[in-house]
Amino acid sequence: MIPYSLLDLAPVPDGVTTAQALKNSVDLAQHAESWGFNRYWLAEHHNMPGIASAATAVLIGHIAGQTSTMRIGAGGIMLPNHAPLQVAEAFGTLRELYGDRIDLGLGRAPGTDMSTARALRRNLMPGTANGETFPQDVQELLGYLGDMPEDAPVRAFPGTGTHVPVWMLGSSTYGAELAAMLGLPYAFASHFAPAALDQAVKIYRDLFRPSAYLDKPHFMLATNVFAADTEDDAIYLRSSMMQAFANLRTGKAGKLPRPVRDISTVIPAQFLPALDAIFTVSATGTKPMVKDKLAALIARYQPDEIIIAANIHDHAARLRSYEIAAEVMRET
Repeated sequence: MIPYSLLDLAPVPDGVTTAQALKNSVDLAQHAESWGFNRYWLAEHHNMPGIASAATAVLIGHIAGQTSTMRIGAGGIMLPNHAPLQVAEAFGTLRELYGDRIDLGLGRAPGTDMSTARALRRNLMPGTANGETFPQDVQELLGYLGDMPEDAPVRAFPGTGTHVPVWMLGSSTYGAELAAMLGLPYAFASHFAPAALDQAVKIYRDLFRPSAYLDKPHFMLATNVFAADTEDDAIYLRSSMMQAFANLRTGKAGKLPRPVRDISTVIPAQFLPALDAIFTVSATGTKPMVKDKLAALIARYQPDEIIIAANIHDHAARLRSYEIAAEVMRET
């Protein structure tokens, strides 16, 4: 059995308050811990009414305080939005509060639209607006979390010496190359951008350089799982996330839509092929169907870990889908 983890965007479903959505995330995390999930990651997004994880470090601390054994972390922090020193202080603080349970995944994208990105970055130094300094920023952050000399002009308090594990995230070959160069673990966002998956995995493994962090490549595959008692019900649950993707692409971001039985009634036909492509590295259906799909993905990509996402409107159905996914992973 390979380790399996959970990616939560703290979705805010249509008809549900943000407060309730955050309570749902705590409930999901506590169930996930009992189901054997290895990590529980939250992702940074901004200006999106359907996602409540914008203040990612704050929510990580809250979830960590409501769990006891599972690793809690960021999947990820969008580093161009932040000064590396501030990220080191935030995650150093989390490390001091919750011990060696904290992960820090880093992404290069803004996690939002460009207008919001400019609002986030208004106080940052020139050259950071489009992630041009991302490799240098990652190395600066690694330095703050490492063992810096006492006479260093700038150190992170808390942060220095905490050695919070840093992951590189990506949906293209860029992150794969940087993770390989720095000798960091790598997670690919194949749950929403699978097109470059094969190429990125090969690049990461071929170019990997052993480092103080890792002696060999460590790759995490991301996949959606929509599991239910019947295939029709699983497809029904998936329709919320399909609508959310379509709305995002048409500039109509809102809360997570209610599911529909016939997706063609709410999404124009021209968008459906692109949506189908998004879900090629996903598992939808009954437990045996999900088991077959995940087994095929594991056989093809040989990941060291799998991280599972599922934006499902109904909380009870979401819990059941993750429970089935955990059962499948334990049996695989």
